[in-house]
Amino acid sequence: METKKIVNFAPGPAKLPEAVLIQAQKELVDYNGLGISVLEMNHLTTDFNQIITSAESLLRELLNVPENYKVLFMQGGGTGQFSAVALNLIGLKEDRCADYIITGNWSASSAKEAEKYGKVNVVNPKADRYTGIPDSSSWSLNPSASYVYFCSNETVYGIEFNFVPDTKDVILVSDMSSNFLSRPVDVSKFGLIFAGAHKNVGFAGVTIVIVREDLLGKALKECPTILDYNVQAKNNSLHNTPPTYNIYIVKLVLEWLKNNGGIDVMYRLNKQKSSMIYDIIDNSNGFYLSPIDVSCRSLMNIPFHIGNLEGDEALERQFLEGASKLGMISLKGHRLVGGIRASLYNAVTVEETQALATYMKEFLNKHQPIKMDH
Repeated sequence: METKKIVNFAPGPAKLPEAVLIQAQKELVDYNGLGISVLEMNHLTTDFNQIITSAESLLRELLNVPENYKVLFMQGGGTGQFSAVALNLIGLKEDRCADYIITGNWSASSAKEAEKYGKVNVVNPKADRYTGIPDSSSWSLNPSASYVYFCSNETVYGIEFNFVPDTKDVILVSDMSSNFLSRPVDVSKFGLIFAGAHKNVGFAGVTIVIVREDLLGKALKECPTILDYNVQAKNNSLHNTPPTYNIYIVKLVLEWLKNNGGIDVMYRLNKQKSSMIYDIIDNSNGFYLSPIDVSCRSLMNIPFHIGNLEGDEALERQFLEGASKLGMISLKGHRLVGGIRASLYNAVTVEETQALATYMKEFLNKHQPIKMDH
């Protein structure tokens, strides 16, 4: 029986490269001739040490991570890091204050979590709705803040930073969960970067943290040991039993990334894929609408409405039903904004994106009212 061809535009957990799934399937029962699965492998063995060491080495190579940074594999997802960042870093200065740039619900949620451990200063004016990144000239940065925090890509709204915020001498922290490894990043400009793996690097259950060594050992006394970066760094992420199989899948994805040209190639392809969809939106005479400022449209997550800025519910339902019949799944927008959302992570191919673009054109031609000459 032939498997139905599915194109997965899920926002996360998201599509994995087919080659990775095939490799994992091949090694599931017997990894590397050991006669056991990675699923049942003890985390303190030489064999698992090779897996986690290889994953770290590949990540360092792909991102050109400087030597004075630690790479950690942690649990609790990106949301766990909302707490961990504050618990580890907000006490770097005696004021226990942190600056937060709020551009969507993930940065807003992180700021709310940090308020439990110190004072949070929201640097940008509050917006009625998230449609872009406020001009940096309007930010009120606090020079005595322990760190400045931002989310580099807001998955729900499709807002992405195309620049690194200038925070003078204050440490910069970024949640890169949904655009990690999709574009080049100068790690040296950041004190800390974290990313849940389940968008571009693996599946749910492991979060990658890249943290500068001089920031370790400054955690608040109330910081749980499992979230203490210093403890995890000293124990090579093995202080407690890590998510072993998740880390193994991360290693396979990183190998796939390297074998397919690395981050520069992914960035070129991601620009190409997103352009296909944005071009249709922009040339649809208002049939498809994106509320996001063009300067900060996400390459990874493209939300849009059909018919008007609030969305024509009947048309959007028809669009989703039609896409589903063609094997295109997970295109429904986030519950906070509704509409449609196409997530174009690294594993989504140009051909799959082209299939969506073709469907969007056909749907447009079928449903757009004919404009009559007066």
